[in-house]
Amino acid sequence: MFRMTVMNNVLVFCFTACVVILTAGCGGGAEQKERKLKESDLKEPFIEANRRVVKTETQHINDFLKRYRWPVKETGSGLKYYIYHHGKGKKAQPDDVAEVNRSVKLITGDLVYSSEKSGPLVFTIGKGQVVRGLEEGILLLRVGDKAKFIIPSHLGYGLLGDQDKIPPKATLIYDVELINLK
Repeated sequence: MFRMTVMNNVLVFCFTACVVILTAGCGGGAEQKERKLKESDLKEPFIEANRRVVKTETQHINDFLKRYRWPVKETGSGLKYYIYHHGKGKKAQPDDVAEVNRSVKLITGDLVYSSEKSGPLVFTIGKGQVVRGLEEGILLLRVGDKAKFIIPSHLGYGLLGDQDKIPPKATLIYDVELINLK
């Protein structure tokens, strides 16, 4: 009896699956085209969602700047920077190996990385070894300069974060000192 019930259930399942497959496959041409989403149907909501995210992040950055009153300048990409100590050394160039002391905080003030714990950061400028905002900021400095960078998420770790200490869509505050170029 149990065997017969299992066999009947399998047959009913197979019959139902065939009907569903045939019905889906025989859908009319015009009707099926209407059911498919057009790229433009998805594009506008996606663009609008991105606008809202950027607007919110920009407001958080502006609130931060209002609170701390840093005299920042802004690059075309959205990096905000403030050089508060001017060194006299060589100006950073692409392909230089930069040695940098840094502390990295979230815009909330939470410290996530620091040279005090891990030592200086060493990287080749222009090779994508660090986030885009840091690379862009270092190119504004000379050896001995100390600066603060406000790096929006699109120049930092973006939508995913760093999968460790930096969350998705995080604005980063870097306090850096360019200590050497090779």
